[in-house]
Amino acid sequence: MKLLLAGKKKLEELGYWEAFSYLFFGGVTTVVNIAVFSLLHYTLTIDWMIANTVAWFISVLVAFITNKLWVFQTKSENLSHLLWEFVKFVFYRILSLGIDNGVMWLFIDKLGWSTFIVKILAQIVVVVANYAFSKLFIFKKE
Repeated sequence: MKLLLAGKKKLEELGYWEAFSYLFFGGVTTVVNIAVFSLLHYTLTIDWMIANTVAWFISVLVAFITNKLWVFQTKSENLSHLLWEFVKFVFYRILSLGIDNGVMWLFIDKLGWSTFIVKILAQIVVVVANYAFSKLFIFKKE
């Protein structure tokens, strides 16, 4: 535990803690997204676009909670502030869903690539876009 705390302190001193924690929780959210997608698409044979959208919805809820509490650590003064943050979060996540579905449509439906490989590649693009959206527009420190 001492080693973990020392590592966190060093990353904070260097200004990398926020990015590190975002990557960690972004990884958790990505695993949730891919697991839900795989369950729906491969096990229940639901169309990839529907499976991807359901996986997106669940991962957005996970991402909002982890981003708010542990990554950007923003405080909400009241319920309306919290709801406004959530609305902005969902808006930008809808943009990243468009990126996600667009990449998957292009590479799966048009170019015939492997669904699972494209899903993973699309998630890398989405994580980068979501970090930028969260940092610049959603969880801005006043």
